[in-house]
Parts: sequence; C-alpha cells; structure tokens
Amino acid sequence: MATGSEWLAGAIASTGTTHVFFIEAVLRRTLIALEELGVQRVLGHSEKAVAYMADGYARVAGQPAFCFAQSVGAANLAAGLQDAWLGRSPVVALTGRKGPILQHRNAYQEIAHAPLYAPVTKFNTDVETAADLPRLLRTALRAATSGTPRPVHLDLRGVQGEVVETGIVEEAAEIGRGVMRMPPHRPVPSDGEIERAAAALCGATKVVIIAGEGALASRAGAEVLALAEALAAPVATSLGARALVPSRHMLCVGVPGSYSAPPANRIVDRADLVLFVGCDTGDQVTNTWRTPALDTPVVQIDLDPEELGRSYKNTLGLMGDPRATLAKLIAAVGKPQRDRGYADWAARLVAAWRAEMAPLLASEATPIRTERLCAEITAALPEDAILLADTGYSGIWTGTCVDLNGAGQTYQRAAGSLGWSYPASLGAKLAAPKRKVVCFSGDGAFYYHMGELETARRCGIATVTVINNNSGFGQCVPEVIQLQGNKPGKPEQIMRFGPTDFAAVARSFGVHGIRVEQPGEIGPALRRALAMDEPVVVDVVTDIDSPAPEPWAPKEA
Repeated sequence: MATGSEWLAGAIASTGTTHVFFIEAVLRRTLIALEELGVQRVLGHSEKAVAYMADGYARVAGQPAFCFAQSVGAANLAAGLQDAWLGRSPVVALTGRKGPILQHRNAYQEIAHAPLYAPVTKFNTDVETAADLPRLLRTALRAATSGTPRPVHLDLRGVQGEVVETGIVEEAAEIGRGVMRMPPHRPVPSDGEIERAAAALCGATKVVIIAGEGALASRAGAEVLALAEALAAPVATSLGARALVPSRHMLCVGVPGSYSAPPANRIVDRADLVLFVGCDTGDQVTNTWRTPALDTPVVQIDLDPEELGRSYKNTLGLMGDPRATLAKLIAAVGKPQRDRGYADWAARLVAAWRAEMAPLLASEATPIRTERLCAEITAALPEDAILLADTGYSGIWTGTCVDLNGAGQTYQRAAGSLGWSYPASLGAKLAAPKRKVVCFSGDGAFYYHMGELETARRCGIATVTVINNNSGFGQCVPEVIQLQGNKPGKPEQIMRFGPTDFAAVARSFGVHGIRVEQPGEIGPALRRALAMDEPVVVDVVTDIDSPAPEPWAPKEA
C-alpha cells in the first residue's frame, strides 16, 4: 500500500525513465519522491518548452517521456503536444485539475481541459482517485506506444494533482519496462498478402521506396536497403526519417515532397509503383499529392491499419511492423533479374544536383551562405551524433544539404512547431548523455525558448546549438517581396528583426557563446564547441537572401 505520489514516483522510476520535465507548481510530493528514487527533475520556463523537452527525450530514448503542469498551465502544455502528435512521439502529459464542485462556476484560472487535449492525444482522461491511477497510467502507456505512437494525457484531480497524490493505492508501485518498448508488438501480414505484394513489386519496372518515421521507429534501415537493392529501387525518406539510410548511398535520392531538393520529386514522379514503408501519405512528403500522383499504384506497409490507403486509392496495404514485414517481403522477392535503368538514371540525377550545389557548399561569400554552414556541419558531426532541426528553412536546409551516415547518427526534426528544436535538444541530450547533440535553429525559432539557456546551464545539459542567424524569417522573404511588388511600403516589417548577437545573449545566461561571421571560422567553431562538455551556442551570421532548395513539381495539365 502506498500514497498516490509514492505509487506514481515508483511506477515512473520502474520504467527506466531518467528525467521528467515540469513547470511549478504540480505534483510536488511525486517530484520529491522521484529524487529519492534517482529520477532527475528538470524545471523549465514554459509549459510548451517542457513538452518539447519530453518529446526530444522520447524520440531519442524510443520510449514514453513524462511532462507535468498544474491546472493553469494545462492549456499551454496541450499546445506543446502538437509537435509530438505530428511527429509520432509518445509523450505522457500529467496535469492538475480543480474538482467537480468548482467546475462551470468561473473558478479562478480554470477552463475545461479535455477539449484542449482531444486533438493532440490518443488517450485523454480524468483521474479522480489514487486507486484509478495504476489502471489509467497503464492504459495511457499502451496507447502511447501501440500502433502509431502519440501523446496521451491524464488530468489528475487537484490543482496540483494533490487529491490523487494523497490518496491510497493498494498495489505495488511497478509498471516495468515492457509497456515502454517501441514497438511493443511486431505483427506481420499473412503469407498470401506478402506474396501479392511481392508480385506487384517484381511486376513493376520502376519501383521507388519512400520510408518514413514508422520505419525509423521500427529500426528498419537495413531491411529497406536490402529490398531496395533486390529491386534496384531508389530510396527516398520523409524528412523525419532522414537518418534511416546513408544519404550518400547510391540508391538514396533524399527527401521528397515540399521540403525537397529537386531530384527526389522528379524520381518519384517517374515511378510506376511506390512502396511506402511506415510513412504517412500527407501533403508534405507527397508535395500535396503531386509526387506521386493520386492514381499511382502503391504498396503500403504500416503498423496502423488506418493509414493504409488513406490518400492513394490504388493501394495494396500490408498491416504490420515495417522491419518484420520487410523481412518477409525480402524473402518472397528473392533475387529477381532487374532492369537497373531507372535506378541508374536516378543516381545520375542526384549526382548532377550535387555537382551543381558544390560551389555553394564551399562558398567564401559573406554574409555566410547557409549551404556552407550545412557543409561544415556535415564535416563536424561525430559518427554517433544526434542532430535536431527546427521547422521551415531549418528543416529544408538540413534535409537537403547535410549528409548523414545512416548508421550511428540520429536526426530529429520539428514536425511543424517553430521553436521546437532547442528545448527538444535538451531532452534528447538527457536521453543520450554520452552522445553529442547538435541543434540547428534559425534565429526566428530560437527567440521562442532562449530562456531555456538558463535550464541548460543549471542542469548541465551540454548541447551545441547552431543558430542560422539571418535577422529574419528567411523562408518568408520570396513570397513577401512578390506580394509587395511595386507597392510602396515596408515589407521588412513582416519578416525582419534583430540583428541580435546570440553569442552575447548566451554569455549573459552563463553559457559559452561563439560568434561566427566568416566562412572559414565555422569549422573551427563547431569543433571547439563539440569538444566542450558544457552547453554552447554557435551564432553564425548568414545571408537572408540565400534561399533554400525548392521542390520540383510536375507541370499541371
């Protein structure tokens, strides 16, 4: 028998979780008990930031992560779960809630929580008593890790969750690591379904594979490449799955869709069959369903049956774990005689684009071109580094101009929330303390949560944060200028800010800051930062007028 706080702390500790993320004031009794059990408490400066920290921890650890907020912070915490939802990340959010007698009576700081969490969680429920906690936490963890991993939410009675904390739980404080494993199950399709898919793949002349975050979570990189080599099929990956295969592999064609360099979409467009592996078929990865076109024949592997055929009507769906399903497909396909014309053409297309980009990657121009910054990051990244990128241009730059080894390196990207990368990088580092963690952020994104520099210093979280500092929203420049046209006015008010010396800002927080203004300074600054065992900000002054690569799209009929 234990109090609710003792049980919750013991259950969290039993999962192997090393850190929890929170904003005061919530679950104080639980937090005190967690310290006694060796779990570190990370106090952040905003609810969104601690949600992003938990998200980064969960993605790198491959298991659920926990974040807490009191009743008044519940709305902000919910907003922070949007990226975890879109990025398929199993974050467990715990909030406090005033009791029923205070609901619907204009209670101070209280609004309904359930509607806020409904769009961003798979499981979202109230916890009225301590006795309910074991059952509901286990249910939440199963939901978070099964099928498509996504956030869950438990709303504990009491502004700080204190009603549940002070109640009594009869059972032992044990959850265990089994419910935290991702994926928890590895089902496979029937032999008949595998045979039909193998026949479709072997019957197509030009097959392209598009692998996504589901393949990454399943750790299916070797299987993706084995099937690609058997079929002479080029391999593209969603932005979030960039680290699945080596970006310099002869069959790798990069990221397709709207955050793409030109070759990938051209290659996907020419395919006569597309194999999606653990990849949603949303607008970003398909360039708004133009590459591949909506009438393209598709074979789709996904652990979540709801994803099968969601966007493409000519879909042969295989419900199963990507790695296990690919293993069966590889055996069924065997070693067929394949025409390599399509794969060779794709490789030439990628090589020509790389040759075109080479002068920009080596540019000595000032302000610094972002292509040169990306090339220096590629050269400096350790073999087992973790690279996190923000959304917008940060995602496009790292998705097209930074090479990854497809083996020890990890890549995580914001699924759409500007400002995600810096707090997420802190969580990632705590999940993998022995690995170097590099955050790539634009200055517009870094402004959101730069107060977490204090958290990094206080908690000793030794990340390297590279700021692509162009004093504005670079992604917005072309469209704003086009819309302004010849009209008089000040378009810079829409997209420009700063300039700010973020190295000086970092130093004001007690964090090491390095300012870079010349291309030749980038490499030494990165190597110096990576050699330090403390948080470092590398502030790189770049050219806002150097646009990121633009995606190719077929001409409209």
